[in-house]
Amino acid sequence: MGSLFFLVIAWLFSENRSGVEKRDIFLGVTLQIALAVIITQFPLIRGSFEHLSKGVEVLKRSTQEGTKFVFGYLGGGAVPFEVAPDSGVSTFIFGLQALPTIMVISALSMLLFHWGEADFYRTTELAAPYVGHFHDYLVRGGFPQTALVETINQAQKLLREDIIDKALKRDMTALFGVRRVLDLEQLFLYLCMHDGGLLDMSALCSNLQVKRGTAQNFLELLEATHLIYRLLPYGYGKEILRARYKVYLADAAIAPAVLLKGKGIIEDPDALSVATEAAVFKHLFARYYDQNVRFTYWRGKKDHEVDLIAEVNDQLIPFEIKYQSHTPTGRDIRGLIELCQEKDIQRGYVITKSLSSFGSVAGISKAKTHIMHLPAALLCYWMGQNEITHHKETD
Repeated sequence: MGSLFFLVIAWLFSENRSGVEKRDIFLGVTLQIALAVIITQFPLIRGSFEHLSKGVEVLKRSTQEGTKFVFGYLGGGAVPFEVAPDSGVSTFIFGLQALPTIMVISALSMLLFHWGEADFYRTTELAAPYVGHFHDYLVRGGFPQTALVETINQAQKLLREDIIDKALKRDMTALFGVRRVLDLEQLFLYLCMHDGGLLDMSALCSNLQVKRGTAQNFLELLEATHLIYRLLPYGYGKEILRARYKVYLADAAIAPAVLLKGKGIIEDPDALSVATEAAVFKHLFARYYDQNVRFTYWRGKKDHEVDLIAEVNDQLIPFEIKYQSHTPTGRDIRGLIELCQEKDIQRGYVITKSLSSFGSVAGISKAKTHIMHLPAALLCYWMGQNEITHHKETD
């Protein structure tokens, strides 16, 4: 209503009312409404805008410091004389303290409006290394020790022989009194071969020749030490009573390191997709750990599924990981569409591979849900950066 009021006022005071283009006004208002919906309905996008606002704040402070340097106390610097608190005198000068910031922001805004295709292409090129760093992270791991070594082989050896071996053979024995260490190692190896998959306890016990109770106990201990995470399907009560767990390793690089795959998963689309799914879950889990967000998965009709569902304040936010060479189509995300229609979910995310696959999904007429393509490299980067910012603000 406020926007319409100002539009009417502007039209009434216009010197050339017949020259007003209704189409331009309609497009402008529609764009503002769409932007408002995107910012309010998509937390990840809202988070990115918050990061942009912090950049603007840095720009504002820099402008103010420059103004102080040039104009001294007239530009907002320290006043060289005493001003009584109750005198009612203000040292604020609009032309020297507020106007410089407005001019700088206006100049930058005009620059962005004149971007051409070449500018956007160069920006895409600058963002491209994120994918390479992301793949390096998938095989190197997110542990501080592995990040400090020079090569991938050294990082995986450190992860395999120092971190995982010590956790299984030394820590598990000391903390929980585990005696059947070989059985525990075999079970963990089995989980590495089925990372991100649904756990079939019967098949696990049969392959490893262990009793169900022993296997269940080992799984609980591995989860207690944060080496694995187990997700139940979405639902409550009888819906999940006899359901199978979905198991993720604590780090995407654990499976490649333990299975001695090296950088081979980068060339293996299936293995790369599994590692990406584990990384996406870990970043989401770590970012919202202190908010007690419940993570589940979903299986629907005809084995349609959704990889991850975050339950945030009685709201469901689904994530479907499609780390593949082509842009996901409606056929690729049938499970996500089915879940959103069934549960009347307002928004969902398809995690993609290509940086160019970024934006709202079009052509899904039956779904009222806002579904967005989001590159995995950017999601993990934003979640990590947001986690750092969140902890700094909390501290």
